[in-house]
Amino acid sequence: MVMRHDADATTALLEQVNHGLNSSTALRIQGGNSKAFLGRKVDGEVLDTRAHRGIVSYDPTELVITARAGTPLVELEAALDEAGQMLTCEPAQFGGAATLGGMVAAGLSGPRRPWSGAVRDLVLGARLITGMGKHLRFGGEVMKNVAGYDLSRLLAGSFGCLGVITEVSLKVLPKPRQCLSLRLEMDAALALQKLAEWGQQPIPLSAASHDGRALHLRLEGGEGSVAAARERLGGELLDSAYWAGLREQRLSFFADPRPLWRLSVPSSTGVLTLPGEQLIDWGGAQRWLKSDADAALIRQTVAAVGGHATCFTAGHCDSPFQPLAAPLLRYHRQLKTQLDPQGIFNPGRMYAEV
Repeated sequence: MVMRHDADATTALLEQVNHGLNSSTALRIQGGNSKAFLGRKVDGEVLDTRAHRGIVSYDPTELVITARAGTPLVELEAALDEAGQMLTCEPAQFGGAATLGGMVAAGLSGPRRPWSGAVRDLVLGARLITGMGKHLRFGGEVMKNVAGYDLSRLLAGSFGCLGVITEVSLKVLPKPRQCLSLRLEMDAALALQKLAEWGQQPIPLSAASHDGRALHLRLEGGEGSVAAARERLGGELLDSAYWAGLREQRLSFFADPRPLWRLSVPSSTGVLTLPGEQLIDWGGAQRWLKSDADAALIRQTVAAVGGHATCFTAGHCDSPFQPLAAPLLRYHRQLKTQLDPQGIFNPGRMYAEV
């Protein structure tokens, strides 16, 4: 059992929250601020979680790690790597600034997500400072609790609108024994067709992306299954650094000065006809778009195939997240009211009405 108590700043965080409640001061919650580009602008006093950091407990045999929200992801993943384990959601570190709390609050997952699950799938439990000034614990720290419903899962992708995440327990898994990446020359339409076929077959895929010129695949698993898949698929070996570049948005595609959009669509969706350049990720379920096109046109096109669009460029769109239908907006408001009745936590970060 590894126990490290680097810095417990719970008292200071609670004091700042209670001061905000007593003075009706909005709080802008942030860790490394590495995802400030995502969401609407928040006016408020900064509540910085980075002083509240450190791994609380980690027992590799239990496949669970618990750490404070301000812990940098680079530190967390270094500890896991030392034990031959990993966060299967493959979160972006954004230059090393990203923190555990920010990872959960943003809910962004990397290339492995369709095959290994999203951020919320790894969350076993969490501690949260609510809008009543209470420090509560939700969920647990053991694998058996993963099947139960609890608020900790709702925190993934909540962007700090429900409270201050102070601690998170995550499920981790061993790293694959073998990892190999391939590049296959083909156009996007053929790539999507092939991915649909391979999705029905026992091929050990853990990432699939088309950059507009070629299909990139990552194979992970036992040596025998990876070798067999490589022989069957053909192509040329690809530097595995491609996936880090994709996850961290460092590929040349992302350097395009036009606004960046993330399009979430059913994986069976064909090539989308939109102005600009596209990069396919998640085996077709996620499309990155660089385009000057109007937000309404982009969202209309994506909605027509059953998807939604999020703008990843700060200030480009007044509604960066897909506008909610009335029933969903009502649920968001009700949940916000239950946990943050005074509305002091990241007000308007996701939607102007929340």
